[in-house]
Amino acid sequence: MKHESVGTVETHYYHFPSELHLDSGKLLKEVTLAYETYGNLNNEKSNAILVCHALTGDAHAAGWHQGDRKPGWWDSMIGPGKALDTDKYFVICSNILGGCKGSTGPSSVNPDSGKPYGLDFPVMTIGDIVRAQKDLVNHLGIGKLFAVIGGSMGGVQVLQWAVSYPGSVANAIAIATTARSSPQQIAFNEVARIAIVSDPEWKKGNYYFGNPPVHGLALARMIGHITYLSDDSMQEKFSRRLQNKQNYDFSMDMDFEVESYLHYQGQSFTRRFDANSYLYITKALDYFDISKNGSLKEGLKDVQTKFLVIAVSSDWLYPPYQSREIVAALSANGKEATYREIESNYGHDAFLLESGHLNYLISNFLSDVVVADIMKSEIVSIKKGLSIEETARVMYREGITHLPVVSEGNILAGIVTSWDISKAVALKYKSLDRIMTTDVITASPDESIESAAKKMEKHNISALPVIDGNMKILGIIGSDEINRLIGGYA
Repeated sequence: MKHESVGTVETHYYHFPSELHLDSGKLLKEVTLAYETYGNLNNEKSNAILVCHALTGDAHAAGWHQGDRKPGWWDSMIGPGKALDTDKYFVICSNILGGCKGSTGPSSVNPDSGKPYGLDFPVMTIGDIVRAQKDLVNHLGIGKLFAVIGGSMGGVQVLQWAVSYPGSVANAIAIATTARSSPQQIAFNEVARIAIVSDPEWKKGNYYFGNPPVHGLALARMIGHITYLSDDSMQEKFSRRLQNKQNYDFSMDMDFEVESYLHYQGQSFTRRFDANSYLYITKALDYFDISKNGSLKEGLKDVQTKFLVIAVSSDWLYPPYQSREIVAALSANGKEATYREIESNYGHDAFLLESGHLNYLISNFLSDVVVADIMKSEIVSIKKGLSIEETARVMYREGITHLPVVSEGNILAGIVTSWDISKAVALKYKSLDRIMTTDVITASPDESIESAAKKMEKHNISALPVIDGNMKILGIIGSDEINRLIGGYA
């Protein structure tokens, strides 16, 4: 399959109609989230995937902005033929609350003062970040996400989604992440924050009308960037090579390529990120812990989501054992969880660089979809004994072509289609029993979508009621949503 770009894209902005309640007990007014979407939302709104970005990411995950020199930060994963195939899925990515790329954060104007928030911005949690995303998803009319995916801090958000909104996510993919920030992770974040606040230009966060604390922010980024690499990747990338010289200078100037690289990373970072946002987001990460009473199993007991957890062998910021702990806790609760470990020398950054491995793992995971993942659970049905005229009126009002007929207890008794109604009118039938199909072809919730598709093809039908073992109707699945996922009947 040809892998293509989603092309030119635009950033959209969702302005919250009401205040956002935070875990601290404070309220945040006039909240805005910047977001981008790729692909099309299907009629059932069952094919939406939320991509959660890492610490310094933004909403621009794929495609090109007008005049850009490079595409979105995960363009290798999002687009036609890629793991997040926009011919199948509707992909959403938003800049997180507290960010500085279009969403409300410390650099935004405080409506109470008319000036940038600075340190008046309330301290937030990962729970707050996800709560804001949930409001955006609701605004888009999506009741249940087909999947939530993210790496690093994005993976932390994935876990929070599964815990905070267990019925709102069918599949979760957490990459190079943790269920609770470790002392080492908190320590690195604190050193980075000290680097920022020690810069004289920081001015207790009130630098927006003067010079920003670029030296402190650059140093914070340099510290962080070291943790994103591995010993092997640094050895391979730099070794002990000197930068544009043959011999040591015997001075305090830069000698090595690795020094020059870190300075470049720090300086370029200051041109795109806000220092106060860095403080607030790292603090939210420090607070993150989805265990309950010290037990990760207890913290994950209410999860209803199917999980894929991916670790990187050389990642020492979020080492593989932390991913294995997540899978062990999910498995101990009887949840469906798969663990995969990528062999890579890239370190933590592998979640952005190992696109070949990730495309393979994620594509396979998302294609292993069952009927329950994409069925429409909010269905319209009618009781036995309804007249044909009343049945036709229900179909017209709801804009549907397949109408299950149920008896007491929501037990499936039959199904009526728009074709059946046309037949009844032509032949002047009065009774629903004359046209209702009682030998209904059905699907089970744990049936593969390929199996459901073959049933539709064999019987030349375009929808299947989904029932449990007692013939109770649970939902309905149509050919449109199946076609978007598997590209037609195979």
